[in-house]
Amino acid sequence: MTRGMWRLETGSTSQEAGAVRRNDAEQKWRGTGCSTLEEVDAERTLTPFTAVSVRSERLPSPALRRFAWGVLVYFVAVILWGAVTRATGAGDGCGNHWPLCNGTVVQHSPSLDTIIEFTHRVTSGISFFAVVGLLAWTFAATRRGHLARAFTVAAVVFTMVEAAIGALLVKLGLTAGSHSPLRPPYLALHFTNTLLLLAALTLTAHMLGRRDGYMGSQIRLVAPVAAAAALFAFLIVGVTGSLAALGDTLFPATSLHRALAQDFSSRSAWLVRWRWTHPTVAFLACLFLIWLLVRAARRRTHGNNRGLTALVLALLAAQYVLGVLNVLWLAPLWLQIMHLLGADALWAALVVLTARLTLEPMG
Repeated sequence: MTRGMWRLETGSTSQEAGAVRRNDAEQKWRGTGCSTLEEVDAERTLTPFTAVSVRSERLPSPALRRFAWGVLVYFVAVILWGAVTRATGAGDGCGNHWPLCNGTVVQHSPSLDTIIEFTHRVTSGISFFAVVGLLAWTFAATRRGHLARAFTVAAVVFTMVEAAIGALLVKLGLTAGSHSPLRPPYLALHFTNTLLLLAALTLTAHMLGRRDGYMGSQIRLVAPVAAAAALFAFLIVGVTGSLAALGDTLFPATSLHRALAQDFSSRSAWLVRWRWTHPTVAFLACLFLIWLLVRAARRRTHGNNRGLTALVLALLAAQYVLGVLNVLWLAPLWLQIMHLLGADALWAALVVLTARLTLEPMG
């Protein structure tokens, strides 16, 4: 008798618990917009998978992110080979023909200058297809409003401008040992566009790897004027450095004493007399960089600013060492290339650091 009553009480208790759960489900169902309680259960079952898929859409594929950084590295290699072309005087190795080399595609018994210049043109052509491929892949893998789209479009534009300036340098004969007064301004424009191109590629790769703040509507600008001033100062340093390198190529010195005498001689070309502007401007620009680094170390953003700040400091110190060695050793070719490589690496690191500090995710 007692066992039977216990079973009846247990059954009634289970029924009451089931009724309570049913009432709770009905209350939740009224706010879901589902037509039946079965759809509520189905929605509850699919919710975890839906959340995972939304999070997985935030980041593009690792292959695309690696490709973006790979394109940046390849462009740096092309730039370095362009510096070899300028320093060796091989810029006229294909004559004044462009895009063909000496009027033909296939070179028969080419000279060393022709091999150097032709290699530069081939690698530059490959870089165009690489950046166009990055553009197509980025648009296919990201949704509208993603900042990587805007930066990769800018990279394509700067690549086309780069090709146009290179063609003008060849067609106008502003290569090899040309002393034309048009060569310095064209070279300054060329190097400025090169740095802007590297900045666009760096920001493309950076935005593709961001977990937050990669949409135009999800960021806020923090101290953009000061950050732009710091980057502009670095641009001026790069331009004066390219002109100093051109002066070393056109007017080489045989000793340090003679090089210093040329810098302060009224009979020297203005490119030689203006070589002092590069270290001077570099020192002044260092003040902007110190401000940027101090600000980066004090702020906490979505990235590891301390690690990146340490990298920038190391690259900056290396650039000063390489610059002094360039002066003492009369700028040999290999040292010029190392100095340019360090400048490109420092520029890319500064662009990423500035993006972390200036393009801040909201919330």
